[in-house]
Parts: sequence; C-alpha cells; structure tokens
Amino acid sequence: MPLSDYLHSFIDYLRIERQVAANTVEAYQRDIFRYLKFLQSESVESADGITVNHVTRYLETLHELTLSSSSISRNLSSIRAFHKYLIADHQFESDPTENISVPKPWMKLPEVWEQDEVDLLLQQPDITTDTGIRDRALLEFLYASGLRVSELVNIKLSDIFAKDEFIRVFGKGGKERIVPIGQSALYWVDVYVVQVRTRLAAPGLAGDILFLNRFGKKLSRQSVWKLIKKYALQSGIKKFISPHTLRHSFATHLIEAGADLRAVQEMLGHTDISTTQIYTHLDRNYLKEVYHKYHPLNKKRG
Repeated sequence: MPLSDYLHSFIDYLRIERQVAANTVEAYQRDIFRYLKFLQSESVESADGITVNHVTRYLETLHELTLSSSSISRNLSSIRAFHKYLIADHQFESDPTENISVPKPWMKLPEVWEQDEVDLLLQQPDITTDTGIRDRALLEFLYASGLRVSELVNIKLSDIFAKDEFIRVFGKGGKERIVPIGQSALYWVDVYVVQVRTRLAAPGLAGDILFLNRFGKKLSRQSVWKLIKKYALQSGIKKFISPHTLRHSFATHLIEAGADLRAVQEMLGHTDISTTQIYTHLDRNYLKEVYHKYHPLNKKRG
C-alpha cells in the first residue's frame, strides 16, 4: 500500500472516528505530507521500511530549515500520532518514534515575566474607562487561568462557575477541561460583566461570549495580542512579549511555588507531559539564581 494512501486513511480516521477539529486535521495533514515527501526522497516505499534513523534525519532537516523548536515538536507529535495509527489500524509492529525527542540544544525556553512585572502589567489599563475595565478583566483572567489566547476568546459566560472558582475550557480539538480561577480575576470579570459588557452586548451579535469588542462582537485573537503588547510596552519593562507570555508566566510561577507538574499539565491542557516539562527547566534556572544569591558560602565568595 503506498504511503500516500496511509495518509488519506489517517486523515479520514481523524475526521470521522476521532472527530478532530478541522484546523487540527489540516495541521496533521501538512505535517505528514511533508514527512512522506522526505521519506520518498529517501527511497522509502513502505511504512514498515521507516526506521528511527529516517525520523531523526527528518527532524534534523526541519532544524536546518530554521523551523523553531516548537514547530519541530509539533511535527514530531504529528508523526508519532501517525505511526500509532499505523500500528493500531494496520498491524505494523514497530514505532520508529517511540524513543525520539527534540534535542535539548534546539529547545528555546520561553521568556517569563517575574511576578512583580506581571502585577505591573495588570495595573496598566485605565479602569476609569469601559475599555480599561474590560482589558483589566481580560489580563487578570489570562494570568489566573493560563489559557491560550485562542481559548480565551471563546470563553462564554456559562463557562464561568464563580461560586466554585473554576471555569470550563474547550481546548485544542474541542477537548474539555476544568481550570481553577482565583478571586481577583473573578472580581474583575464581575465588574466588567456588570458595568461594561451589558452595554457592549446591546447589538446582540456575540451571544454568550464573555469578552466583546466595542461593536458587541467576539474579540479576535489578533485584538487580544495587540492589547497585551500595548500594555506591555506601556509598563516600560524591556522583556520579550508574546500572546503566550502570561500563559508561560502562569505555569512557571505555579511550579516555582511547588505545584505538581501533573496538575499544571492538566490546567494548561497539554496532552503530553513532556510539553509541560519545559517549565521545570525554567524552575531549575530559578533555583540556581536563588542558590547563588542566598547560599552563605556562595555569598562569602562573592
């Protein structure tokens, strides 16, 4: 059976049996198509002819093409899912991806803001204005929950269980998870809903969506990114900012405070704990900083 036929059956499996979201299916399709083109260039004609060396060389090729470590990790996840499918549905015995991971030298740790820097960021919106109240609630919500921006913009009023201090989130592939949320974020969300959202929602264009733009429609991911960037620049802190900055800070601050890695994995919605483990590397750096700053012998040498 040609490798391309396995790709078609894999995509049908994702769409029909797994009912994976359309965007995720497209990402899998792109990743596996490129992988199979590489195997074709290596004269691999059948699935049982794929070896660990083929997968390793493919990852090295992606690295040489200057793909980011996160993109390479995503490709590896796609390839791993493809091979698991081949084993389950087509009775292949070996999984060439079983013991492969993205080499550590390729991994770039995300920029993380310190807790006082995040506090400064949260204080930037002008809460004497409707937009400022909404933005304060939005920033508090992001930092308190660790959501992806794509998840935040789809949060509905009915997803917030304020009395129990948790929210319901639909993540990648429509997978549902429950995430705790703190009182500070809930306070600002309540202020926003009572004082601002009722006016924004007047046109009735967004239904139950929590965060709305000035036209009463759902905020776009691009709009959220722009307002995060605006307040980051306004704070005067000279650090890299991305749509995931508050998410990275959320995870790192939890682990620094002693949170269990599995719990953080669940809150972030990571399927694979190896994705969450990057924050343990950040935590080790933090521990080294504390050691060098406070250990008596180290201080004496200084």
